[in-house]
Amino acid sequence: MAATIIDGTQIAGEVKHQVAEGIARLKAAGHPVRLTAVIVGTTPAAEIYAARQAEGCRAIGIDYNLIALADDISNRDLRAEIRKLSADPQVTGIMLHLPLPSHIDSARVQYAIDVVKDVEGVNPANIGYVMYKHVVIAPCTAMAAVELIKHTGVHMEGAEAVVVGASHIVGKPIALLLTEQMATVTICHIATRDLKYHTRRADILITAAGKPGLITADHVREGACVIDVGINRVTLPDGTRKTVGDVDFDAVKEIAAYLTPVPGGVGPMTVAMLLKNTLRSAELLAGVKEG
Repeated sequence: MAATIIDGTQIAGEVKHQVAEGIARLKAAGHPVRLTAVIVGTTPAAEIYAARQAEGCRAIGIDYNLIALADDISNRDLRAEIRKLSADPQVTGIMLHLPLPSHIDSARVQYAIDVVKDVEGVNPANIGYVMYKHVVIAPCTAMAAVELIKHTGVHMEGAEAVVVGASHIVGKPIALLLTEQMATVTICHIATRDLKYHTRRADILITAAGKPGLITADHVREGACVIDVGINRVTLPDGTRKTVGDVDFDAVKEIAAYLTPVPGGVGPMTVAMLLKNTLRSAELLAGVKEG
């Protein structure tokens, strides 16, 4: 039986509706929600992305402001700009567009984002809080992956979960959030000797390696829930470009019980989690929720 395809776009729409209701309640209580995004250097693609982000925020009642900085800005000046936003009581959320220019130390800049205003959950302190089960703001993509699993109804407690990819803001936080759900978690990475040995044991398989076609039908246990976080641009034989994940979708859908598409799976849900985090940041600052 073919897998049930997890519709990330539909689920994200439901989350956005809930977020819009929460923002309306905050505004009615005199607490406006304002997300300020910072972009260093500009490209047509980045400008389009920022414009779409602004449109998405405003559609649900979030005030959006974009600060564009020159690509030759120094580490010190960029951190100073972030600290100024962190101290601004009118700003309830901060997002730093990546990638940053090569001369910028991304981790040090992310440290400058106020923990509560860090809507992407990229401040290393926020990732550390996940480790200690005291989540202030969790990384968006990790949250998206776990929320999609929850929507399938797959029972995570006691499940064998395998995460392929060990990045600091995706793979490792996903593993931590799954552990919180009492799954038994294995993390695979570039040094893993026999990837199939691990992935074929998984009731829940999440891949975030950034390698198209990495996960084939041979890697997947029958009836598994497969979440594809990978986003890769590939060139087809006819010269056209296509966005694909890490999973061989057509083959794996005949084996898995649940499977996310790319695009249309984790991507839209990550955007929804960013908006949900933006609401949470504002609620924490307003004292409506406790961190």
